[in-house]
Amino acid sequence: MRADLDNIRYIEAQGGLAYWSAWRSVPGEFPRADVRRVPAHWQSFGARISPLTHSPRLAVNPPNAILNYLYAILEAEARLAIAALGLDPGLGFLHFDSRTRDSLACDVMEPIRPHVDAYLLQWLRREALRKEWFCEQRDGNCRLMGSFATQLAETAPAWSRAVAPFAEWVARVLWGTLLKPASRRVPATRLTQNHRRAAKGVAPNVKPNLPPRPPTVCRMCGTAIGFGRRYCPTCNLTIAREGMMEAARLGRVKGHSPEALARQSKKQRKHAAAAKSWNPTDKPDWLTEEVLLQQIQPGPAALTVPTISSALGISEPYAALIRSKKYLPHPRHWLLLARLVDVSSPL
Repeated sequence: MRADLDNIRYIEAQGGLAYWSAWRSVPGEFPRADVRRVPAHWQSFGARISPLTHSPRLAVNPPNAILNYLYAILEAEARLAIAALGLDPGLGFLHFDSRTRDSLACDVMEPIRPHVDAYLLQWLRREALRKEWFCEQRDGNCRLMGSFATQLAETAPAWSRAVAPFAEWVARVLWGTLLKPASRRVPATRLTQNHRRAAKGVAPNVKPNLPPRPPTVCRMCGTAIGFGRRYCPTCNLTIAREGMMEAARLGRVKGHSPEALARQSKKQRKHAAAAKSWNPTDKPDWLTEEVLLQQIQPGPAALTVPTISSALGISEPYAALIRSKKYLPHPRHWLLLARLVDVSSPL
């Protein structure tokens, strides 16, 4: 039996090494206003083992500090659940008995660790952290500020409800190994109240409580904002402006590439040839510039840019300038434009 436990512990340790190595590159994002004040090793999850203790204790960056605190909350809830069932939290099975920890509480909390990990992982991927939530001691230990620790403590009810069925399962397994009167076949379910639900004909409540959403802050200034948003209204304007400037820069670079210049040259030669081959006598005498400005050009405002572009054989930006009356088209386009707006003779 001892050899089997040793093998299980060895496999668990090797699995833990592989598991936490996959977390190394998970980013810990901070608002742009905080990035210059945040050390580089704070901006990713990094190693689970702290260089200060060669164990997870005394984390040196915010993601590991948050995880340590959430684990501490979970362990406290597991300890309370075990004590409520009349068990000794210090007598463990998978974890070695130690004077400095409650090994059975560590055993019972193991099935809930993935839920805590998932909570933190989604937080790091979706939300930003604030510099003011953490402080760094002289030895490099990253600590949580009181107000932020209070927010994390609000997750305790979720972990309490999640750990309750596993604590009761341990109690049932231990109860099954004892000689007892026939009148007491199973231990009480003080945590989940499943016996009371069964007596009332109600199905066991297996739906876990969801922990509260992590705080959402602006990715630029760090101001608290509503869930599902990335920037506050003020910073959103700045981001939109920067996006437009970047798009314009990329457009200019793309517009001056050899391929783009070749297409522009080809198009200009085509239009030059069309203008040269156009005969002014093909334009009706009534189709003067005055008729164009007063009767024809107001019409394209009701037409779409693609319609004008396709009918005249011009680019959409050129068609948009004609539609907005910012540009006077070449006379060879006047007759086609008149047909588009159903003008066949002066009024």
